[in-house]
Amino acid sequence: MNGEEEFFDAVTGFDSDNSSGEFSEANQKVTGRIDLDSSNSSRTGKSGERPPRENGVQKHRTALPAPMFTRSDFSVWSILKKCIGLELSKITMPIAFNEPLSFLQRITEYMEHVYLIHKASHQPQPLERMQCVAAFAVSAVASQWERTGKPFNPLLGETYELVREDLGFRFISEQVSHHPPISAFYSEGLSQDFVFHGSIYPKLKFWGKSVEAEPRGTITLELLKHGEAYTWTNPTCCVHNVIIGKLWIEQYGTVEILNHRTGDKCVLNFRPCGLFGKELHRVEGHIQDKNKKKLFMIYGKWTECLWGIDPSSYESFKKQERRGDHQRKARLDVGPEITSEVAGDAADDVPMAQETVPVIPGSRLLWRVNSRPPNSAQMYNFTSFTVSLNELESGMEKTLPPTDCRLRPDIRGMENGNMDLASQEKDRLEEKQREARRERAKEEAEWRTRWFHPGDNPHTGTPDWLYTGDYFERNFSDCPDIY
Repeated sequence: MNGEEEFFDAVTGFDSDNSSGEFSEANQKVTGRIDLDSSNSSRTGKSGERPPRENGVQKHRTALPAPMFTRSDFSVWSILKKCIGLELSKITMPIAFNEPLSFLQRITEYMEHVYLIHKASHQPQPLERMQCVAAFAVSAVASQWERTGKPFNPLLGETYELVREDLGFRFISEQVSHHPPISAFYSEGLSQDFVFHGSIYPKLKFWGKSVEAEPRGTITLELLKHGEAYTWTNPTCCVHNVIIGKLWIEQYGTVEILNHRTGDKCVLNFRPCGLFGKELHRVEGHIQDKNKKKLFMIYGKWTECLWGIDPSSYESFKKQERRGDHQRKARLDVGPEITSEVAGDAADDVPMAQETVPVIPGSRLLWRVNSRPPNSAQMYNFTSFTVSLNELESGMEKTLPPTDCRLRPDIRGMENGNMDLASQEKDRLEEKQREARRERAKEEAEWRTRWFHPGDNPHTGTPDWLYTGDYFERNFSDCPDIY
């Protein structure tokens, strides 16, 4: 295992195999910081109780069983300082920095705005379908806004399924590799209108004050009614102030979505923050045909909304905007230029971003983010969709495989506010995983994945993990014992 992979373990959710128990004291320290709201249990029901149905439709919980604890007493710097200028060490972050979800569940948050895929499937023209697909690709990262807790590292062989009849899809994922960490997923529309699949294995870069996760792995969306396949890779995610100051997140980089049937491409530029936060959260791009002719312009913010407009109207507006900026600058007595060096080594201030996107006349709304629940800040900044992901309905454990995230005792303990139990179970599960690997090495046996297999992406030809099938036949007799 190389240093970058191990550091990624520590910061973004893939815990390493540190058997030294180096941070057990910090894990125990957090147990005294829980301020439970007793009204939560009456509001959400005990763990395992089935939420009520309304007109035959399953209702999902609106709050977690216990509120989030404060992380103010913990210093990430005390853990990360050993990594600067050295081979990145094998380290494990204390459970205080987690959120009560597995990374497999976090991947499932792609599906919060699945209505955009259904909408794309019903559009008669390729350009209109690409607009919906572009909006879906942007919406997939919206839930990361203000999510500074790291998800739990999936154990090798861990799975997660989500069936949402109300949203028209079912989803399955599996942790197919531990070093390097690779998560594979597959989803399909219940009306057989789409297939959505991919594998994710980010590459980490540590810049001293920030941690940058560069995406690796192909994401594929197939619109079955149109015989079209779209592929792309997510933007880079950067967490600022990992040493000192308030944590904040930005997404940047270029995302290219390719329609393999028509040759149309959508190019989306996620703008880096820039000085004074002027570009924070901004997304700009265009859709072009196979001859690179621009067909449609797209702009907005990945935290808020996305708009689209025809190229001529967009360029006309931009010319007027530039003319106005030039006139304003001519009237101002501009002071000395401020460079990035002025900031020094202090924490990066959280930028003050404009809350709304200025809308160009004639634009069409492509997507708007769902509002978060009023108590989101006390629930790790989860969206309403996210709050429901670890919900264990009555009787569900009889139909789930024994590897499903909902059955993980450490995540369940943290969700319920029992940090002692969560920390102890996390250590136990990691040791059990190490012991299983030692046994396989002794017997010279290789790990076998259950629901995915390595292969080539059928549209790009690049290495990928492909769904083997038959998960929903529910034959779980040969699933590994990982908990």
